[in-house]
Amino acid sequence: MAGHQRYLRYIIFALICLILLFFISSSSSVPSAQWPSYKPDGANEAETSPQSPKEGQEQPKPTTTPSDNKKLPPATAPGDRMNATFVTLARNSDIWEIAKSIRHVEDRFNRKFNYDWVFLNDDDFDDEFKKVTSALVSGKTKYGKIPKEHWSFPDFIDQDRAAKVREEMKEKKIIYGDSISYRHMCRYESGFFFRHPLMLDYEWYWRVEPSIELYCDIGYDTFKFMSENNKKYSFVLSLYEYVETIPTLWDAVKNFTATYPQHVAEGNSMKFLSDDDGKTYNHCHFWSNFEIGNLNWLRSEAYIDYFNSLDKAGGFFYERWGDAPVHSIAAALMLKKEELHFFNDIAYYHVPFTHCPTGEQYRLEHKCHCNPKDNFDWNGYSCTSRFFETNGMTKPEGYEQEQ
Repeated sequence: MAGHQRYLRYIIFALICLILLFFISSSSSVPSAQWPSYKPDGANEAETSPQSPKEGQEQPKPTTTPSDNKKLPPATAPGDRMNATFVTLARNSDIWEIAKSIRHVEDRFNRKFNYDWVFLNDDDFDDEFKKVTSALVSGKTKYGKIPKEHWSFPDFIDQDRAAKVREEMKEKKIIYGDSISYRHMCRYESGFFFRHPLMLDYEWYWRVEPSIELYCDIGYDTFKFMSENNKKYSFVLSLYEYVETIPTLWDAVKNFTATYPQHVAEGNSMKFLSDDDGKTYNHCHFWSNFEIGNLNWLRSEAYIDYFNSLDKAGGFFYERWGDAPVHSIAAALMLKKEELHFFNDIAYYHVPFTHCPTGEQYRLEHKCHCNPKDNFDWNGYSCTSRFFETNGMTKPEGYEQEQ
């Protein structure tokens, strides 16, 4: 009896083993996951992919937009650098507005070229300003204090007369009409920034203001372009100056040209400034909050004579002469036409005007994020059309749609 029970247990155990073996073998027949195989260059997609659609079957749509730009530009562009710097006039309170400007310039241009940056202030820069800006700039940063004699009333200015003018402009609500510091700034930018000891180390400058924006990638060295093409002054925006701020500026200019006729260049851009061969000024000027220019020209005898002549006339304080018309008139009269340059490809914003490059293909290729409808170039208050006409240049294709 015990033997029969033992055999029965063996039989039951054997049946359980057979059942387990059946389930194990069934689970092993589940198909394994199909992973995409490596596809060598030049291989046919149908030969290498198990997921290739059959003939006549609808092709799946790509989930990304194709790009012809397979590689990102190098972080640092090859080649020699020019003896150049960015220059910014700022105060400690401008720290976050200038940080924004630096970020735009570095991302769109300077991360590839690593040019220096000079910061100038009529006071001492504090540690926070230096710490933040030096962390953002890829080149060297330098911090300079403006000499008091360059940021104060010269001794030949009648203080009572100047104060009366400021009060009158305030009543007329002329922009910055009652500001003393704005007048010091305009005079300094007109005649002194390029003479600061820190700037004497350089030959080229790019002026950057707080709160500006750059909208497109700049893939070439703008300083090298200026040098190789014999350019000495450049702009991106031009417009008419407020008439109330410069009522006697042109008279002072004519006095200068009569005194120093040798400083007026042949083949200049008088037609950009005047509609009657220099008798009157049409108030066109290049907007100087953006400039790329040659410092040796500004330090030349011709420009120094020009600035000193205007300075003695007192218009920086008895009126409200801006550095933009002062620079523009000098460039238009003392440089040849071909020495001036319009950077259509540098997309730029400074409140309230935008320069967005004319030409859709360029904007796409250079990853621009400006709205072409905001472009100021062909607006009736812009002088850029006049610059093209003065130089016999053809306007960019598509400009008609932006008028």
